[in-house]
Amino acid sequence: MIPVLMYHSIGNEDHSGRHAYFQTAVSPETFSEQMEHLHRGGYRTCTPAEAVALLASSAGTGERIVVITFDDGYRDFYFHAFPVLSQFRFSATVFLPTSYIGRSAKDFKGRKCLTWPEIRELQRHGMAFGSHTVSHPQLRTLDRVAIEKELTDSKKAIEDSTGLPVESFAYPYAFPQVDIEFRRMLRSVLQAAGYRSGVCTIVGRTSPDSDPYFLERLPVNDADDAALFEAKLRGAYDWVGWLQSTAKKVRSVHAGLEPAEL
Repeated sequence: MIPVLMYHSIGNEDHSGRHAYFQTAVSPETFSEQMEHLHRGGYRTCTPAEAVALLASSAGTGERIVVITFDDGYRDFYFHAFPVLSQFRFSATVFLPTSYIGRSAKDFKGRKCLTWPEIRELQRHGMAFGSHTVSHPQLRTLDRVAIEKELTDSKKAIEDSTGLPVESFAYPYAFPQVDIEFRRMLRSVLQAAGYRSGVCTIVGRTSPDSDPYFLERLPVNDADDAALFEAKLRGAYDWVGWLQSTAKKVRSVHAGLEPAEL
């Protein structure tokens, strides 16, 4: 089992009135403490694609491995996360919504995003980058042709700007895990586009049984003290993915839908 940590923004935010489950920002102080926790625990980092390969081969089973991911390509990664990651010689994979990435910083959801020059600098220092689509849409509202364009155009934009192949994809918004037909279609599009792995919002750790294109992740935020953070790493949150799926199936019954329609 490999924990894949899901971060978004690293910055100080007012979380009052918002349940911890829905918080997406982590303060620089908390992030530094969490990375130090991983360092003390003897973890090494890898990319999602590397994690898939390790799980498939059972290699490195004696190691403590963690995947650190960031969605949305926020610029605060450059200022607050990158220095800490470098301090502990950790890598991370940052997923970029490419229409919000440019030579100068653009706004996305009220925050500035990374620029291409910053991304190339981060890449030279061991950070990896993946696709988060072009425009960050609700993919289930699009037809297959539009989904293909979101996935292929974002991949090409990152590859053209960095000079390296893009292997991983992060699904925007909540993942429709019980929609079997949509999952099957999306997986075929990802494969055809040349992706080797993907991550989503299903909660839990990845295992050899995980779908390599829809790896489970562990959301991390300021509510995670050292004990809770360690509990997530060791599997105490793995049951949440089962609860997510069950809740969606129950809602589908009440709505008169088949699970594949969710």
